Amino acid sequence: MNILAIETSCDETAAAVSQDGRKILADVVYSQADMHALYGGVVPEIASRKHIEKISLVADEALRRAGIQRGQIDAVAATYAPGLIGALLVGANFAKACAQALGVPFIPVHHIRGHIAANYVAFPQLEPPFLALVASGGHTILADVADYTQIKLLGTTRDDAAGEAFDKIARTLGLPYPGGKAMDELAQKGDPACYPMPQAHLSGNPLDFSFSGLKTAAINQIHNAKQKGETICREDLAAAVCQAVAQAIVPRMMEAAKQTGRRILVAAGGVAANRVLRQQLQSRAEQQGMTLYLPPLSLCGDNGSMIACQAYYEYQAGHTAGLEQNCFATLSIEEE
Repeated sequence: MNILAIETSCDETAAAVSQDGRKILADVVYSQADMHALYGGVVPEIASRKHIEKISLVADEALRRAGIQRGQIDAVAATYAPGLIGALLVGANFAKACAQALGVPFIPVHHIRGHIAANYVAFPQLEPPFLALVASGGHTILADVADYTQIKLLGTTRDDAAGEAFDKIARTLGLPYPGGKAMDELAQKGDPACYPMPQAHLSGNPLDFSFSGLKTAAINQIHNAKQKGETICREDLAAAVCQAVAQAIVPRMMEAAKQTGRRILVAAGGVAANRVLRQQLQSRAEQQGMTLYLPPLSLCGDNGSMIACQAYYEYQAGHTAGLEQNCFATLSIEEE
């Protein structure tokens, strides 16, 4: 089964072609990062307009690289939630039009489910059930993946996501967008002990996250140093922030594994590329005798492969839609 998949939830225009889910025949990504770097973050209106300009070219290039003719496409998929609503509508409407023109099913795919599916592409042996962490610019969640389309939310952020905190702290430090990568690189040269960072203690669900306090503390540290005429050590501050993010995520993931009894752990999303987080997840998993799957860096960010892969399993579960399918800026990973 050949699936053409479109991903336009934020500032990457991506298209991929999968064969029976996990075999990716082509994956093309057009990134707008350089353009949004001028503004220190993603400008939704600009992102939507660029998707409109590039989406046909990206889809055609994916088909060309895959060696697939339009008549050989068996279904068309697209991210329909969550994300920037204007950007989502561009991709989903393009995909629905393609499906209608070709007379094939349209498969709506949840963006976070797609991030999890990036691991299916990277690791052919991986199958549910397992515990998944998805950490990105807009999301930090823990989910119990009982099956490919049966997913239960265990914990989520109550305010800022880890990736959002990285980006805003990086911007205050004068680092380029996207900030997570720049912070990761600086952290390799820094001492996290130089700038102690707070940890949020939440009542209610102990698996929930909060990164607004960390973001505020780091930004205040930068502003206070500037007001006093002092020089902030960017390497040390980046190391402290990365350490704080890891210390917030890793223990909660281990607690979720204990509660669910899962021995297989999976990480996904842009923040899963952070080296401090990856190292600490790997260390704790080894200590507990668990199996940890970390996607290659190329599959941590938004891409078409993850949507093309998850689309196959959504199709198998009968999750197709018609032209009336809408897009949603926010939507739980549990929704089908």
